[in-house]
Amino acid sequence: MCGIVGVLGKGPVAELLVDALKRLEYRGYDSTGIATVGARDIERRRAEGKLRNLEALLSSEPLAGNAGIGHTRWATHGKPSEANAHPHMTDDVAVVHNGIIENFRELKAELQAEGAAFTSDTDTEVIAHLITRELRDGKDPIAAVHKVLSQLQGAFALAMIFKGYDDLMIAARQGSPLAIGYGNGEMFVGSDAIALAPFTDNIAYLEDGDWAVVTREGVTIHGRDGAVVERGVVKSAATGLIVDKGNFRHFMAKEIHEQPEVVGHTLAHYLDLASNQVALPDLPFDFASISRMSLSACGTAYYACLVAKYWFERWAKLPVDVDIASEFRYREIAMDPGGAALFVSQSGETADTLASLRYCREQDQHVLSVVNVRESSIARESDGVLPTLGGPEIGVASTKAFTCQLTVLACLAIAAGKARGTIGPELEAELVEALVEVPRHMAEVLRDESPYEELAHSLSKARDVLYLGRGTSYPIALEGALKLKEISYIHAEGYAAGELKHGPIALIDESVPVIVIAPRDELFDKTVSNMQEVAAREGKIVLVSDADPASAGCAVQTTLAVPTVHPFVSPLVYAVPVQLIAYYTAVFMGTDVDQPRNLAKSVTVE
Repeated sequence: MCGIVGVLGKGPVAELLVDALKRLEYRGYDSTGIATVGARDIERRRAEGKLRNLEALLSSEPLAGNAGIGHTRWATHGKPSEANAHPHMTDDVAVVHNGIIENFRELKAELQAEGAAFTSDTDTEVIAHLITRELRDGKDPIAAVHKVLSQLQGAFALAMIFKGYDDLMIAARQGSPLAIGYGNGEMFVGSDAIALAPFTDNIAYLEDGDWAVVTREGVTIHGRDGAVVERGVVKSAATGLIVDKGNFRHFMAKEIHEQPEVVGHTLAHYLDLASNQVALPDLPFDFASISRMSLSACGTAYYACLVAKYWFERWAKLPVDVDIASEFRYREIAMDPGGAALFVSQSGETADTLASLRYCREQDQHVLSVVNVRESSIARESDGVLPTLGGPEIGVASTKAFTCQLTVLACLAIAAGKARGTIGPELEAELVEALVEVPRHMAEVLRDESPYEELAHSLSKARDVLYLGRGTSYPIALEGALKLKEISYIHAEGYAAGELKHGPIALIDESVPVIVIAPRDELFDKTVSNMQEVAAREGKIVLVSDADPASAGCAVQTTLAVPTVHPFVSPLVYAVPVQLIAYYTAVFMGTDVDQPRNLAKSVTVE
């Protein structure tokens, strides 16, 4: 998770920027840099590696300037290096950026044709050149940024400073979080309140599509259409020793909204976005040489493995066994020596998953793990580790950890297909492009949550709820049911839609909501038939889909619209609606959303 900080100060800001970046180290990074502007020119200092390298550079080459921006970077487009570190700049503007610019290749080609000279491999540099082009056409910085924002596709957070303007910073948010801090004759910008805690506890959070013109006197915030909007100023409790809720009522809500950003960073870690290829680290086994793979996990991570089973088997033609870790560890299954075993855990300390890993180790399996904590027991005892880049997840009900797990597993499935010869260059590019678009589609789902709040009123009255899905939507139905059970305490079950007639249909009557996960894919028409069976028994259908509800051919109580996406990535995008359904239902019912009864974040005992 890259970090952004910006300061319009009363005196030199270089040291302040570095101190703020230290508070963002928990987000993870591989390079860092700052830029400042004085009465005229912009200057910057950048370093690969940890902040101490930047501090050493600044001690020998200090920066003046009372306004500046800083960044901690996880490598996305281009390897970790000083040249690819942020800020990126021209003579006229410096930019720091979190997220992914999906259409940077087209924009870069256009700019290069006009004579722009690029010095990095990043997508961010196109922003600096686009703004420079507008400035040199006679626009002022505000008009230039407004024009450029309309040209960018993707999920991003930006902070920018300009040559000759030492009392101006412009910030923008589309999908990735960004906060404005209010001081006394000073103003601040940061990825979260933790970065700004040393300076101020008066924080305003930009909403999706906002862009802000910041001066030392205050800030003017514009909405997506350019109109001036108001965003409330709140008191932050961030201290740097805790992860702050920001402007959200619960950690779970904050973590749901972080997904466009953290999924983007996870993708950038495992993809070469410049060439539309997967770029995984060395693995402890060769996919081309294995005939079967075992996956094991608990809870939500188990459902991530179920999705991965579909991916590996369809796209890589690799048979996969998936087990709940608490069952696998006692099955005493015979395993061929030299086989492959994959374990998924948010904490990396899940007792049953760790015990299953150790069993596989005894059976001479090559062990690979997907974890969010690199120093965890599961990570340390694995032959290879694929970290998710979700950052700390405080809410007990997993949200961003789940989608980051799916992200890693999707990249791994593509790599498996390449190694096994089932995915060629064209298909690889198609699947990678679909993945790169996921953060933007997630942000689109999060843009209007009012339908979920409205649905919560009726759903809260139910004693039982059914979730249905086919293909990769079946594990998402299971995950949706688990989320609802975990935090609202309503009984819910997920079923493969084709199983409806094999028993669950007996439960259907006018009091039972049936939530149908139904992207318009090759299985949609079959799912429609199941919806019609529910409607014939007066069940209340909630359709989660990109399809026109009229295509269901039956009465639908509520439709939750989802963007149309490639079938490969639909589990990632459809995870967000089922999270929102559970969240708003629990909020309406007044339960403890972040710490539901009887549950712990990490199950470290049997």
